[in-house]
Amino acid sequence: MSANSANSGKELFGHPMGLYVLFFTEMWERFSYYGMRAILVLYLVTATTEENPGLGWENGDALALYGWYTMLVYVMSIPGGIIADRLIGQKKSVLVGGLLLCGGHGILAVEETWAFYTGLALIVLGVGMLKPNISTMVGGLYKKGDIRRDKGFTIFYIGINIGAFLSSLIVGYVGEVHGWHYGFGLAGIGMLLGQIIYMAGQKHLVSVGNLMKNQKEDAEELPVQSEETIDDFTAGDEKKEVNLFKSMFSSAGTLIPALLSVPVGVVLGYFVDSTLGFFSGVLLFLFGFFGAMFKDLNKIEKDRITVVFISFLIVVVFWGAFEQAGGLMNIYTMEKTNRVIFGTEIPASVFQSLNAGFIILLGTLIANFWAKRKLKSKESSSLFKMAIGTIIMGSGFMFMTAAAAQYEAQGASAMMWLVFAYLFHTIGELCASPVALSFITKLSPLRYGSIMMGTYFAMTGFGNKLAGFLGESASKFGEYAIFTGIAVFCAIFGILIILLLKKLKALTHGAEDKEGTTHEETEGFELAYGSD
Repeated sequence: MSANSANSGKELFGHPMGLYVLFFTEMWERFSYYGMRAILVLYLVTATTEENPGLGWENGDALALYGWYTMLVYVMSIPGGIIADRLIGQKKSVLVGGLLLCGGHGILAVEETWAFYTGLALIVLGVGMLKPNISTMVGGLYKKGDIRRDKGFTIFYIGINIGAFLSSLIVGYVGEVHGWHYGFGLAGIGMLLGQIIYMAGQKHLVSVGNLMKNQKEDAEELPVQSEETIDDFTAGDEKKEVNLFKSMFSSAGTLIPALLSVPVGVVLGYFVDSTLGFFSGVLLFLFGFFGAMFKDLNKIEKDRITVVFISFLIVVVFWGAFEQAGGLMNIYTMEKTNRVIFGTEIPASVFQSLNAGFIILLGTLIANFWAKRKLKSKESSSLFKMAIGTIIMGSGFMFMTAAAAQYEAQGASAMMWLVFAYLFHTIGELCASPVALSFITKLSPLRYGSIMMGTYFAMTGFGNKLAGFLGESASKFGEYAIFTGIAVFCAIFGILIILLLKKLKALTHGAEDKEGTTHEETEGFELAYGSD
């Protein structure tokens, strides 16, 4: 076994076997989520008089629900992370989340209004428990400084997108052609398979995902663990565990924002705007909560967490643009794109598979490009990758601008604009998203790992809500203005991050500087990536 792994047991293709258990678990979980996502908005806007009837909602109302739903799915990752870090551990949290998801997707197959909303609620709770914790467990499979960590997350990310690719084709087709609720039911079967794989693979996850107080004890029981690897489980976390909620209520600076969060959110939501009220309330509470956490951190930890928070801003911008795919671009595909090939019309939901398909094809190529660039001592920090990814992803919307212009001139736009847009979105995503996951596990103190991962997914949720808001705005400003505005803003935002890169990197205190600098780590790189 390689000493580079933080988990004992067999390895496959240079990575711990536990990675592949999590790979297939997440693959089927994403099959269920993205399968439902591919048809949700289409189901909402399809008229009740159609052969395959939907709910007959207006586009704006459907995009508003889409925004709220996809936001809450990820915002619930914050309590999901807290429950894992403080109560039951990541491994049990993933188990509970999977069971909730099986129930939620199963209920969606019932053709009743109560079942629709109940299913969505259970999925929100299930993803909140599963998503941040399974991602944190991936990081726990590797010791600190192991260059294979980024590649491990990319492999994990490819698993996500195999599930997304298959679901967009299969669930999308079944839902649009044979019945929306058959599609929802098929998504539930996928989740059940993922749950079975996770439960059967526990022997490969012995030393990861446990409650923090048990983590070191479990690691010491593993016969081939090196002393260095065991220490990595608790490095910097020897301090007595702090009750963050108790700490939050112990000083005025954190207590006042927490107490104001609910009344401010309710007042703004009722008298001004529901979205503004929700965001104001959540942000005030988070200010108090993370203020309490900051009191428990040393100087280096505070600097690193500050950089993580800045990376969260990138996350919101990135997903606010990217998630037009399931909303505005999905409706645009159905209503304004010529989808006929050789006399056959392609279902709109099938185009949701383009992003996942490109990830499967390009994932390892882009991961190799960045890893080899790092070994050549060229700029390849996580923040740089995220900034470049945002710029590339944003540029993909220029193809949608061209599509909107063609629609205005000819009454329909060509499919090629969608293909190019999804290609650029995918390249940008591969530069930014798996790197962001890995970045958080590098900079966050281990005792707050799941909380910070949960916050990352909450920021993804805020980005999803922003995407829904922008999609709704298309009814007022038009698709041409929305697509062009997104492209320009992403370019400006990414360039600004690059200009601030030197100062931001200084705050990480060299968290990424030593990766791949030793013979052992370079050897691990060649196992995972292949040598030149």
